[in-house]
Amino acid sequence: MLNMLMLISHASHGGRNDETVAEGIGRFLGENYMLTYFLCIAAFIFAAICSAKVNTTFSKYSKLNSGTHLQAWQVARQILDNNGLYDVSVVHISGHLTDKYDPTNKVLSLSDSVYDSSSLAAIGVAAHECGHAIQHARGYMPIKIRTAIVPLANIGSRAYFYIFLIGIVFTLDFLVNAGIILFAFVVLFQLVTLPVEFNASSRAMKTLESELILQREELPAARKTLNAAAMTYVASLTVSFTQLLRLIALANRRK
Repeated sequence: MLNMLMLISHASHGGRNDETVAEGIGRFLGENYMLTYFLCIAAFIFAAICSAKVNTTFSKYSKLNSGTHLQAWQVARQILDNNGLYDVSVVHISGHLTDKYDPTNKVLSLSDSVYDSSSLAAIGVAAHECGHAIQHARGYMPIKIRTAIVPLANIGSRAYFYIFLIGIVFTLDFLVNAGIILFAFVVLFQLVTLPVEFNASSRAMKTLESELILQREELPAARKTLNAAAMTYVASLTVSFTQLLRLIALANRRK
């Protein structure tokens, strides 16, 4: 990631006799701006496919109920209690697949399609969110890193475009570079999110099996649901990374 930040910090500076690798990449992107444009289109198509996949997979396995007939909120409560997380509350929130864990308030929220469902898909999602609660409780390092990046990622996602645009319009390289660096923190946040999400799913599957919440023949359905959901995070990172390349290309295209 440090190499990427070096690339970003140098990508928009040219005119030196000893051109660095980072500057060479920046120049290449500037000269091939349309390539980055098509990469962005391909990334958006990939993201759309992943989004459709998670919805169809969840819909498919939401029709199959577990043999225990436990509802997702009951599964979540059982997993949390078995890990000593009695202070984490499980609540119902509106929406479809809006499930989340809030570490600040220690609240695990399950959506309309998950909370009181006993389907294999819903139980998989509930166990996944419990995985996040356990990560925070155990001090899982990637989630600590992600939490530390959140403020910069939030600022970057809100401000990068305006700062970058002002820099382009008024030919202010320092603002152009600032906009690119701010957006890089968004990409970094999404990059760190990948191991966090995959680890939460791994914890979920191990827990569902070890605590006999799902039978062996039921586990693949939950795993497929979680794998489909995980690919949406891969897609988001792909979209953001190609957008970062496009910003660098646009910055160098002016030179």
